[in-house]
Amino acid sequence: QWTEDHLKFDNSYFTELLAKSYADETTEKGNPQCRHTVSGTIMLKSDLALLEDPAFRKVVEEYAKDQALFFADYTKAWVQLQEGNCEGLRDQL
Repeated sequence: QWTEDHLKFDNSYFTELLAKSYADETTEKGNPQCRHTVSGTIMLKSDLALLEDPAFRKVVEEYAKDQALFFADYTKAWVQLQEGNCEGLRDQL
């Protein structure tokens, strides 16, 4: 699991990504991943790569600080994904 409370939808993915240190490991099937030794949560190399790029890190930091911003951006992206930019499907969200 990526967060300590994996059934809760919030910005904890971003806060935990910034707050924790992860150690490299390999799964039983030979796949690389990184684990926080205390909580047992994991991140993939692709998750941690978000911190290496300044533009992506900025977004991670913004979402970690502002859950309302994360929810607003997520909602826009989800609606766009579901409706495929079709117009007139709903009057308001």
